[in-house]
Amino acid sequence: MDGSLVLFNILNPPVLFFFLGMLAVFFKSDLEIPQPLPKLFSLYLLMAIGFKGGYELAESGINNQIALTLIASVVMACIVPIYTFFILKIKLDSANAAAIAAAYGSISAVTFITASSFLEKLHISYGGHMVAALALMESPAIVVGLILVRVFKEKNGEEEAFSWSKVLHEAFLNGSVFLLVGSVIIGMLTGEKGWEKLEPFTQEIFYGALTFFLLDMGLVAAKRIRELGKTGSFLIGFSVFIPVINAMVGILIAKVLGFEQGNALLFAVLCASASYIAVPAAMRMTVPEANPSLYVSMALALTFPFNIIIGIPLYLEMIKIIGCGV
Repeated sequence: MDGSLVLFNILNPPVLFFFLGMLAVFFKSDLEIPQPLPKLFSLYLLMAIGFKGGYELAESGINNQIALTLIASVVMACIVPIYTFFILKIKLDSANAAAIAAAYGSISAVTFITASSFLEKLHISYGGHMVAALALMESPAIVVGLILVRVFKEKNGEEEAFSWSKVLHEAFLNGSVFLLVGSVIIGMLTGEKGWEKLEPFTQEIFYGALTFFLLDMGLVAAKRIRELGKTGSFLIGFSVFIPVINAMVGILIAKVLGFEQGNALLFAVLCASASYIAVPAAMRMTVPEANPSLYVSMALALTFPFNIIIGIPLYLEMIKIIGCGV
């Protein structure tokens, strides 16, 4: 792998502020971010990236390539939790295996946003339809994970009440999915006029908001690292190697479908990332017997830092080797 790409990514200001947040915890600084602010910046990032994607989608239109991309995204979101579930079943019960599998089948919007900023700094273009892929990939893994729980869950005497309406509502109408999809639609409907009006808000302060949010993520991730001792070497290895495997599958699909280099990287990142917001919210409600310290700490304290520090440049190097976009 080209070490200069890793160094370039690490020296990206948002990534450095992520490190700063982690160092604050390790050195026992009293640095903290008031809790309403990270939520606000999270919502802003989703709105900004969704609106930009919707505008670019309106400009380019929907063609066969875009349709194939969106179909491939949904397929990967359904397949990843299935095969990762059976890997996890080697060591875990069905509830924990399904919860972790759902997290790794879903996506991390912040990892996607970090990858898109990495591409922009390298002046590599990508399509706005990749934001639509981001929106489509978050929910299917939740539904697949819950189906796996229902099919393979060990019986304990009484059949627990299970409401598919609540499951589907949480999967498709949770706040992050709703805002992201809504922003894409608004960007498409308003087109160039809407873009001109909102561009100063959605673009000029975007990297500042991302930097501030990653500072908070560094604080949270460092606190979660302490819980990783409970997961054992099997799950720690899973947190690093499965994202790479998922990214490789994504890159092969991107090669077959003829993705451009930027789109291939974003697709690989979507396949490789793990959800630490939407999936935990759904799993806490529907699979309470699963241990949140497992799937949250794995996704947030290991997979997320691995992807934004090493994974993104690694996947780009793999894409160059395999010849995507050539």
